[in-house]
Amino acid sequence: MTLTFSKSCAPRFGIMTVSDDTLDLSAADLPVDGAELAAFIAAKLCHDFISPAGAVMSGLDLLDDPSAQDMRDDALGLIRQSAAKMVALVHFARVAFGAATSSEQFSGAELHGLVAGLTDGGRATLDWRVGDQVFSKLQARALINLAYLTVSALPMGGAAVVTVRREGGQLFLVGSAEGARARLKAEAVVGLKGERLTEGLAGQWIQPYWLWLTAREAGGRLDLATEEGRVALMARLPDGNEQTAFVDPTLR
Repeated sequence: MTLTFSKSCAPRFGIMTVSDDTLDLSAADLPVDGAELAAFIAAKLCHDFISPAGAVMSGLDLLDDPSAQDMRDDALGLIRQSAAKMVALVHFARVAFGAATSSEQFSGAELHGLVAGLTDGGRATLDWRVGDQVFSKLQARALINLAYLTVSALPMGGAAVVTVRREGGQLFLVGSAEGARARLKAEAVVGLKGERLTEGLAGQWIQPYWLWLTAREAGGRLDLATEEGRVALMARLPDGNEQTAFVDPTLR
């Protein structure tokens, strides 16, 4: 089985082989839903927040330590950096894991900022080829989760490219990652297939599963392709607001 992309959104490395397991969005019974799903998401958010929150506390402890007054500037820098990370996480999580029932819309630039707030300064670069497009809450949720997973597929660094195309009433969200040891962890692949995790780390599984669930809720599909040093992920969703003009929410 092969995964092909139209020329306008194709990863530069071309056609890649899809894993033998189909990313099935039509399962009648969700493997994880309701309270259990909420528990998994809450656990992930706590895991993400604890590192910068702990760093803020460490910085405050240094400020309170009479013997560490020579490290005051370092402590303030740590607090400032960690607080910024916390704010970036909260802004990202509000859209990535928030309810999709709102009529709120997002510009491509706004969503880029949410993803870049978490990925800037890492080993991988992010090439955001989205342009001045507009996305519903559900589309935005799918796009930033897909983008984050694309960058996460490059633990040793490399180039992540995110593109968006609208055609024939369909919205195509494509993330391609190329670099040394580019890969998705086994737990992530299980999540993208919409399957329950039976072994491994739930924190590596829940966000890919959430992306699968988002695509399913939208009536769309996911495609995953991998080869050595390369990963491509595509979400195809029905597009109900093709090329709608963006309205700044502060002007409403």
